[in-house]
Amino acid sequence: MTIRILRTLVAVHEHGTFSAAAKAVFLTHAAVSQQMKALETDWGIKIFDRTKRTPELTPMGRALVARAKDVIAAYDGLVPGILGEESLRGTVRLGAVPTTLTGLVPLTISSLKHAFPALMVSVTPGLTNALLHEVDRGSLDAAITSRPEVLPRNLAWLDVAEEPLELLVSPDIECNDPLELLRTEPFIRFSRHAVVGERIERWLQDRGIEVNESMELESLEAISSMVLANLGVSIAPRPCVQHMLPRPLKHLPLDLGNLYRKIGLASRNDNVRPRAIREIHQRLLDAVALGTFNPDTLKRATEG
Repeated sequence: MTIRILRTLVAVHEHGTFSAAAKAVFLTHAAVSQQMKALETDWGIKIFDRTKRTPELTPMGRALVARAKDVIAAYDGLVPGILGEESLRGTVRLGAVPTTLTGLVPLTISSLKHAFPALMVSVTPGLTNALLHEVDRGSLDAAITSRPEVLPRNLAWLDVAEEPLELLVSPDIECNDPLELLRTEPFIRFSRHAVVGERIERWLQDRGIEVNESMELESLEAISSMVLANLGVSIAPRPCVQHMLPRPLKHLPLDLGNLYRKIGLASRNDNVRPRAIREIHQRLLDAVALGTFNPDTLKRATEG
């Protein structure tokens, strides 16, 4: 079966007879008849009722015509859809790590929606490894994640930002020595199932720092709230786009800025919407340049 044969089937439906269809697709009557018999043989179904003087489509045949039109439309729009504006319509399935959902992601999507109103963005939250797996298997078009140590070979990566890892401390604690605080205060751990959690654990081990772990959480908001309640200290990334109402915590630098994670946009090497991926990436960079998610930056993102 080929696109050409599907076009012939649709022509028979639209023109009513094999002869008229033959003229429309520049074939002979015999060639059209042969193609239709080949379809019936390949699919093992009866497409035409040949008991009548002029063969007519069966109910199954009419249903196949409807599907054939969809296939032809998709085929005809394949390259234009990739290269042109059609790739900026419909729904893009975007994954995102939780730390990006209160600043970077809403600012980015707002800008994208303003520029391309016909484009819908669905967001799936998750941890890096799980999201990359979904991108690799095609369930997501792209994902905003931490960069893992090893990127799956089928995936492409576009850098967005570097986020320093810092010690979060309650303002009620007077000490400003991060190493002393890590050794003496309860430690609220960023989940080791997350790439950033693995990075933190490796840093602690490399420096021989033994912590008194009190809890392990996946949400930066939850971690920040626990620290604010003076339930411990934590190492966490400083978001590249800050929320307009950050919690009043002390942020102590670690390793003079050499401890950080990379945030980026992952997609398949063979993704069918490269234009959409490029637009998302550019708006991620624009959001990072703004730096804060608030009414003023939201206005600037959607007006620019």
